Amino acid sequence: MTGLRKTYGSKHAVDGLDLTIKTGEVFALLGPNGAGKSTTVEILEGYRKRNAGDVTVLGVDPAHPTREWRERLGIMLQSTSSVTLLTAREAIAHTARLYPNPRNVDEVIAEVGLEEKADARANTLSGGQRRRLDVALAVIGRPELVFLDEPTTGFDPEARRQFWRLIETLRDGGTTILLTTHYLDEAEYLADRVAVIANGSLVALDTPKGLRRRAENSTVSWTDAAGHQSVATTTPTAVVRDLLAKHKGEIPDLEVRNPSLEDVYLELIGQADADLADAISQKAQA
Repeated sequence: MTGLRKTYGSKHAVDGLDLTIKTGEVFALLGPNGAGKSTTVEILEGYRKRNAGDVTVLGVDPAHPTREWRERLGIMLQSTSSVTLLTAREAIAHTARLYPNPRNVDEVIAEVGLEEKADARANTLSGGQRRRLDVALAVIGRPELVFLDEPTTGFDPEARRQFWRLIETLRDGGTTILLTTHYLDEAEYLADRVAVIANGSLVALDTPKGLRRRAENSTVSWTDAAGHQSVATTTPTAVVRDLLAKHKGEIPDLEVRNPSLEDVYLELIGQADADLADAISQKAQA
C-alpha cells in the first residue's frame, strides 16, 4: 500500500500510510487505541473503503473483492455471533465447506486447544475459548494470507504459547500473517517485522531486534551496603567489570537488563504524541 488515507470528517484515521508486507512473513502492526490499526486492516480486508492511496492484497484491490480472492484470505472476526447456536466443531466444519482446500477440522481444533469444548455450543464458551474458535475459523480454509486482530486476548499463558506454535507452523507452510496485538512480547516472539503507527502515521518499521537497538541504554542493577543500586548505561559490560573489581565474590542481586521492544514502543508512541501536540500548537499560533 502507498499513500493510504482514510478520513472521517476532519479526523485523519489513516494519514498517508506506506507499507509492503512480504510473502510468507509474520508482520505485526502495533499502536495505541485509535492509532488507525483497525481501520487499516479493515481496508486491506475489503470491509472499509479508503479515501486515497493505492492498495493491493494478493494482487487484487480490496475495494473490488471477488469470491476467489476472499477464498485466499483468513480473517479473524470480532464476533462469533453468526455461529452461536452451533457447536465449535460444527462451526469450524461449516466454515471449512466454504473453501476449496480446507484443513482437517479435528487437527485445527487440537491446534487451538478446543478439544474439550469441541462439542459445546459457541454461545456457552468463555471469552478466551471464543477467541480460540475465532482463530480456528480464520485458519481452517488454508489461506495464503491471515489477518489476526488481537488473537490471544483472554488466553492463559499456556494457550498463548500453543497459539504461537500454530502461527509458527503456518509461517513454515508459507502463509503470510498480519497480526495486531497489544502484547509486545507476542510481537517480539512471532514477528519478522514490526510497524508502529500512531495518529494514523507510520513512526517505525523494522525487525524486533532492529527496533530494540534504537534504545540507547541498558540497565545494570545490584545491591551493596548502601542498598539497591541501578545505573543506565550504553556499556553494561564495562559497568559489570568495574563492579567485579570492587566486590569480593558474587555481587548481590546483579542484573543486566537490555532494552525490550516494549521500552522502544513506549518511547516511540510518546514521541509521536509530543510531535502531534507541537504540530497542533504551531497550527493554532499561525
